[in-house]
Amino acid sequence: MSKLKAIREQQNFTQEEISEKSGVSVRTIQRIESGKDPKGYTLRILAQTLGIEENELTTSIKTETVNTVNIKIKLINLSSLPFTIIPIANIIVPIILIYVWKIRNPLTKQIVSIQIVWTIIAPIIFLLGVLLKLGNQFTLLLMVLLALSNVVIILRNAFEIDKNKKLYFKLNFNLL
Repeated sequence: MSKLKAIREQQNFTQEEISEKSGVSVRTIQRIESGKDPKGYTLRILAQTLGIEENELTTSIKTETVNTVNIKIKLINLSSLPFTIIPIANIIVPIILIYVWKIRNPLTKQIVSIQIVWTIIAPIIFLLGVLLKLGNQFTLLLMVLLALSNVVIILRNAFEIDKNKKLYFKLNFNLL
């Protein structure tokens, strides 16, 4: 979404009204709103018509939108954290957030896939530990280590999402 469209909608103008007031064609306004930066006379007259500074029209708000999406992706990842001891919830909560926020991209699918794989592998490892009959202390230690491993995966991926917009721990496939 362009700044022009955001400002136009904020001031309750239609494209046609802006066109009439500024003398800029509706088609040019449509091009600018679809992502093309206004230049020269068009920039000056649109800024004057809207009563704003010229630089307000040239700065795109795409970066703000991208930052918002990245924050939501990070929150989807972190939403598994409180549920590391409730294995199914660490899958359901992120899926709900994905659908509520409508962020269905490879990164969010990968986040849920990692939690699904962890939810499958952790009980298997736990059962193998119990079957080895190494004692109650070992079983408790194994439970703590499994929960901590998920916490580490979630936190490391959150850090990597924040820093590089990708996952540190990832799979070569998606389960969603």
